[in-house]
Formats: sequence, structure tokens, C-alpha cells
Amino acid sequence: MGLSLMLTAMGCTNATPGHGSSADASRTAGSTAGAASSVPAINPTSRRDTYHFTVPDHWKNDPQRPIWFDGAFHYYYLYNADYPREVGTAWRHATTKDNVTFTDQGVAIPKKTNANFDVWSGSVVEDTTGSAGFGKGAIVALVTQMDHPTPQQIVDASGPQAQFLWYSVDRGKTFKPYGERPVMPKPGVRDFRDPKVIRDEARQQWVTVLAEGNKVGFYTSPDLKSWTYVSGYVRDDLGTLECPDLFTIRTASGQTKWVLGVSGNQTPSGGPNTYAYWVGSFDGRAFTPDDPTVQWLDHGNDWYGAVTYADPTSDQRRFAIGWMNNWAYANQPAPTWTSDGFTGTDSIVRELRLVDEGGRMSLRSAPVSTLRQRASRTIDLGTVPVDGTRVMPYHGESYVLDADLTWSQHTPETNVGIQVRRSADGSRHGDIGVYGDYAYVNRAHAGNPGRFAETKSPFDLSRGSVHVTVLVDRSTIEVFFDDGRSVHSNLAFAEPGDDGLAFYGVGGGGELRNVRITEITPIG
Repeated sequence: MGLSLMLTAMGCTNATPGHGSSADASRTAGSTAGAASSVPAINPTSRRDTYHFTVPDHWKNDPQRPIWFDGAFHYYYLYNADYPREVGTAWRHATTKDNVTFTDQGVAIPKKTNANFDVWSGSVVEDTTGSAGFGKGAIVALVTQMDHPTPQQIVDASGPQAQFLWYSVDRGKTFKPYGERPVMPKPGVRDFRDPKVIRDEARQQWVTVLAEGNKVGFYTSPDLKSWTYVSGYVRDDLGTLECPDLFTIRTASGQTKWVLGVSGNQTPSGGPNTYAYWVGSFDGRAFTPDDPTVQWLDHGNDWYGAVTYADPTSDQRRFAIGWMNNWAYANQPAPTWTSDGFTGTDSIVRELRLVDEGGRMSLRSAPVSTLRQRASRTIDLGTVPVDGTRVMPYHGESYVLDADLTWSQHTPETNVGIQVRRSADGSRHGDIGVYGDYAYVNRAHAGNPGRFAETKSPFDLSRGSVHVTVLVDRSTIEVFFDDGRSVHSNLAFAEPGDDGLAFYGVGGGGELRNVRITEITPIG
């Protein structure tokens, strides 16, 4: 995945808003209801999110899967201190105990450390038995680098991709390379990167999944140094696969399943460009999906390179975090670069659970529960009828909003939703709602980075209601529809001071019930 940092940004055009843009509703004369005061911004000109993880300075992209040891989650991510003057990535380190507040621990693997140039994506494991020979408890990273690239290959990011071992004997603070020769040389394919290592205790082996173009390759090892190819899972419908994932999770009824995930792209066919997954079985060599139809953990524009990681307290829950960006515009400096000197924001950490929905296993997402523990206050607005647009007296740039959207009839024109980050004159806003046969988030008028204005996920309007949880922050909007059956994560660089809120309903109107706003104490 680190390869993409070297590429030139694609040209961007503004997408045309669909019906979900609620253009008709936004022009309806509004009224006011309820009473709630705003919380003053810490820095009115800043665009840095107040409760999402952001890089301290310069640039970040791919998360590397966090792991738990020594009483904390240890999170590494790709970091470029030379942005925008120079490309390339190091591994920067942060720790957290609650998956909300992260403490920066500095750079763990610097850029240009050896002849293989920079480190790209990979994964970290704790080698409790010392199988790799670095001692019991060593923290071992398997990462992608270019195998002795030429100067021109460094410039083009075209050197042979291979997998190298790095290890830490100071509990993950710093890492050393295990020589300059790969432990997994390039096997004759162009794309060969993003290793994800797990421990398969049932078979006393290490397992790695690798992104190989249209294939996820499976490899096994007794010692993290010698690897054997055992199988591949091929998909020709998701573009170039990146950042694969493999893990087990147990349902509430006690059934344990394997999940294979990848960062995939169905944008050409109108689908997501985020985290695709399949639920199935793994026999130590090959993965077999129960259903080959792809499922998606996010339907937004900006949840790429996502990783999941184990909850040390429960095998029925898993955490996930994604990079909030899209390679269609990631190489263009974000407004946060001008305002705050950085480009790089992550999604809120999610809790994942596996549920059986009519015989099909699916992952359900929710914002990490510890986020609510940082609430500074809650504001209950009760039930708000809508027929047209209803402007609320609440103002805020960073909060969580919960509501049950309901509608009295379901006609082709029924459109019920929420406007966040609304400007004083109502011309700018981000829209969240349901229309026709889909739920949507539309950022066309809320600081769209330049492409893909509206995102959609299937929804049956005849149900008459849906619960939504909306995470609004200074540069991001994340929406959990239907208790996490579908999620939309989007960058939205709204203008500072656009902090209004409105509800709308057209084509029959409706109500927003059980409306609650939770303000979050800033984590900075």
C-alpha cells in the first residue's frame, strides 16, 4: 500500500448530487424547535478533528494493525515527515488504552534505513515463544520494502516488492532490520505487498496473507523467517487488492468463523472503494467463503487501508480503524495542511460483531463504546416533526447525534434526513438520510474534497424507520445506519463556522424521534 504514496494524484471533478442531496428540502423555509446552546471551538480556524486520531504533523496514510501488549494497544502507521517536499514513509508509533485517546511515541522505523529504502505496510506480532530467534517476547514486524532498488526505481516506486523482517527488543519502541535480504522474495508478480501475519495456534504455525494484484496469497511458516506458499484466493471484480486481513471471531451463539478482508475497489461499477470481506472457513492452508458474494464494512468514500485487531477481553468483539482518505485525491494537499500543517485523519475506532442474519453471517459495526465515556454533556431534543426543512437552534462542529428517522408514507419522493455543518444562510451542509431504495450521505455542499459527492447503501424504505448514529467532527462525517448494518465514512472539509443543524422531510414528511446530541471532550 505504501506504493500508492509515490503515485501522481488522479484528476478530480465534482460529482453531481443525486436525489439524496435533499436539494428540494434545503430550499424550504425553515422553522426552529427545542433549545440548546453551542460549545465554543477551541481554535475557530482549525480544521483538525477534535476526537478522531490525526497525525501530529505532515502526512499519514495506512494504519498498521494494532496489537495489545504491556497493558496498551500499540498502533503503528505510515508517516512522512518530509511531506510535501519528499515522498516516502516511516513507521510512527502511538499507544492507547481506550481506543480513543492516543499517545504519540515517535518514529519506530525511520525512512531510508537500509538499501531497501523505506518501509511500506506490514504487520506486527509478539513472538512469545521466540520462534524467530530474537528472544521470547520480541516484537516482530513483517513489512514490504523494495528489494535493493535502483535510484530510478526509488523515484518511480517500481523496485521489486518483497517482504522483510524487522524486530524490536525494547518492546516496540525501535526496530532493527533482519539483514537486507527478504524473507519472502518477489515471486515474479508485479504486486506483492501488505503482509498480514497471524498466529494459527491450532496448527502451531504462522500464517501470512499478501496482496498480489487480483489475488490474496496464503503462506505458512514455523519461525517467521522461512515461508511456504500454500494457496490463493482470486477476485477479478475488485481492482488491485491491497491490505488483506484474516481473523477469527465468535458469534453470540458460540459459532467461530474465519473472515478474509481486503481493501478493494468497485468504484467503476458504482460500489464502494473500502474494506471488502467474506465469512467462511480456513483449514490452515486455504480459505473457503460460505458465500462468495462480497460484503462491505463501509459504503463511504474514505475508509481505506483499514485494519482490524483483536480485543484481548473477548473473542466475540474485534476493533477496526481505517485511513480516512481516497487515492482519487489523497495526493492533493488537504485543507488541513493549510490550516494546521498536517494531512492524515483516521476513522473512529469501531467495534465489530459477527451476526447471523437469516442464514448469512455479516459483521455489524458500532463506534467504540469508550467514546461515550468522554461525553462532556448530552442534549435531548425528543421528537421533532419535519415537513420541509426545520432549522434547529443547536450549533456545533464536533459531536455525536443519535436519532430514529421515521416517515408516514413511502412514495418515490420520500426523503427524510439530517443536515450537519450547515452554514448560516443554508447554502452549505452535509446531508444524511434515506430516499427510494437507499440510505445516503451527500457532501456535495459540505467541503467535498473534489470527487464522489454522494455515497449510498441499500435500504428498504417500506420499513418506515431507521436508527442513525452520526459522528460529526471538524473534517469528517461518519454515519452508522441501522445499528451498523451499513456505515458511511467521508471526509468533509466544511468551512470553520459552518456549525448549524437542520432536519428535513419531503414527499410526505416524517419525524425524528429520540434525538440526542452527545458532545465529546476533545482528546487533544
